[in-house]
Amino acid sequence: MIRITNSPVTYTGAGFAPAAGSEGRDRTMAYSILKAHNTAPDMDRLKIRFDAMASHDITYVGIIQTARASGMTEFPVPYVLTNCHNSLCAVGGTINEDDHVFGLSAAKKYGGEFVPAHQAVIHSYMRERYAAPGRMILGSDSHTRYGAYGAMAIGEGGPELARQLLCKTYDVAYPKVIAVYLTGAPRPGTGPQDVALALIGATFRQGIVKNAVLEFFGPGVASLAMDYRSGIDVMTTETACLSSVWSTDDTVREHLDLLGRGEQFKAQAPAAGARYDALIEIDLGTVEPMIALPFHPSNAFTIREFKANMAGLLHQVDEDAVRQLELKNPPASLTKKIVNGQFQVDQGVIAGCSGGVYQNLVRAAEILGRHPIGSGAFWLSCYPGSMPVMQELTRKGYISTLMAAGASIRSCFCGPCFGAGDVPANGAFSIRHSTRNFPNREGSKPGDGQVSYVALMDARSIAATALNGGVLTGADELPEPPADPAREPYQYDDSSYRSRVYYGVGKPQKDAELVFGPNIADWPEQVPLPEDLLLTVACAIYDPVTTTDELIPSGETSSYRSNPIRLSEFALSRKDPQYVPRAKAVLAEERRRRAGEVPDALLGHDPRTTGLGSLVMALKPGDGSAREQAASCQRVLGGCANIAEEYATKRYRSNVVNWGMLPFICAGLKEKNLQPGDRVYIPGIRALLEGDGEEVPATLLQNGVESPVTLCLPGLTREERDIILAGCLINFYAK
Repeated sequence: MIRITNSPVTYTGAGFAPAAGSEGRDRTMAYSILKAHNTAPDMDRLKIRFDAMASHDITYVGIIQTARASGMTEFPVPYVLTNCHNSLCAVGGTINEDDHVFGLSAAKKYGGEFVPAHQAVIHSYMRERYAAPGRMILGSDSHTRYGAYGAMAIGEGGPELARQLLCKTYDVAYPKVIAVYLTGAPRPGTGPQDVALALIGATFRQGIVKNAVLEFFGPGVASLAMDYRSGIDVMTTETACLSSVWSTDDTVREHLDLLGRGEQFKAQAPAAGARYDALIEIDLGTVEPMIALPFHPSNAFTIREFKANMAGLLHQVDEDAVRQLELKNPPASLTKKIVNGQFQVDQGVIAGCSGGVYQNLVRAAEILGRHPIGSGAFWLSCYPGSMPVMQELTRKGYISTLMAAGASIRSCFCGPCFGAGDVPANGAFSIRHSTRNFPNREGSKPGDGQVSYVALMDARSIAATALNGGVLTGADELPEPPADPAREPYQYDDSSYRSRVYYGVGKPQKDAELVFGPNIADWPEQVPLPEDLLLTVACAIYDPVTTTDELIPSGETSSYRSNPIRLSEFALSRKDPQYVPRAKAVLAEERRRRAGEVPDALLGHDPRTTGLGSLVMALKPGDGSAREQAASCQRVLGGCANIAEEYATKRYRSNVVNWGMLPFICAGLKEKNLQPGDRVYIPGIRALLEGDGEEVPATLLQNGVESPVTLCLPGLTREERDIILAGCLINFYAK
């Protein structure tokens, strides 16, 4: 299906040849777009200003509060506030709707665009309203990907958006650019999620595209409709790449015309001689229906392979569940769901920015064709991504078809993607055309004895499974699997937006008052970096990869996102329930020190110069979501550092830095065997950051034994150093 050349190549215009040197990077699409948005004098260290930004209701309150505390008076770029994450959560009384009221008041005061709840999921809206060739868009959500429209979009933590609101830049070294060359056309029954899962499975574990830009082109692009392209593109986040961009053609031109933005089209393709750091070749005609088993999108197999090896693969999921969820007692084996040689699924969901697009739901309706899914345990939910999509599906009768088959039609909501909607039953197995299947991402609470499972599949195979009463079925197993046309025309009616969306970009009402609910709180004060640090390990994680969801759970906990102190109570709660009390104990000692006392931990150290703090050790933290709370909650609890062998994503490392914590790298962490309660003494850390040092000599204190250890701070820019010295981004800009 996929062939990878993990070495530099040059695009000749008709194929690829080994790259002879560095010449040609300026002939890629990515280079042209980055150059147009770069404010730095050269292209080696970029300083990017974006054309537009977007946030949803988990993140925008914190971003606006950060920027406001740092001196923002209006939004300097178009900034869209959507409300698609906490619109159905009942946790916390009024706090979800209070945040929506705050968001509308902020859009009015600072000049933004406000999309009320149930109107659209964030990425569907930005595709329809903002994505266009050559643009760059920044979003506070990791799946900010609009490459199919010819745009380069990046998902980052909230502080990076706050920087743009303060007229600062997004600073990053020029990234690797990797060609994704598409040939052929998809076979009937194979959908965009299948192509995406095949790509993720081939690249993620090897780190082949980590922090790179994926550049899609080739003759196969012409065989794909816009929805199909977007369905592949949005899932590139799960490869750990930085961004993506696609060549543009008449399909893009016609789609922008449909959206009323035809004048924004421009042709875009790499030039002959373009140099790429690697090449991924995908023959679309060879891709089969796929399934990504728990607990990662890269755990991908063809459905054919899964069916041939069900018992062994499910046994591995059983073992992964015990290990990743740290269960004391193994749950019932998933192999019990194999009945008469067939695997029985409990739930299907088609939702969000990846699943809830028009083409996917049309194919699902065509497959079901009003045939009942039955009154057994299996159930199906469909979430159109936007109201215009919902209107067109309704106008053409597809909603009626799905409803007649027994599917539940929901509003435009991201809940199933982050654990706040359609939570499966304990022990249940859900197949979803959504973005992630991380542990707990479906909303279960293993600490309370609840364990359920999510596998990712394409809408077409989910519908085929529903047609078969919940028996896992690939869409290619249908007698006549539906094909996807290269163009899927439909009428676009945005009257629902015009009736409800607040369009205030460029029209700030500076006298307008912000409306604060009782849960909306300012960030607690953070202190500058002291001269020396004595850090206590508050959590040590030895998993190969640690996700953002494990650092700060999604789902109902996100209802408290606008109250930093209350939200911090949930930090690492599903991974290490003792982290919060451990961190609080260290924070209490530090407060005593600041009050002039000498805590026992500082005996032998100068309490005037040595600060106390906690740290989190993880081998590879930060995969997945861009939510800044993964770092900010640690900081609120007195966290001063992370120690890792490497960081899973740039965005998590940026969150650590922007919240004033040190992003240490340390080789051989497994051998050092750090455990909660161990301490690391780092003398002269402030002086080192004031200079340009990268190697940090420190002393590790374990069980009364001292040993030297070398920590590293590779690649810290001058501004990143100054942010950490100031204590956090807010302090840095407010000084």
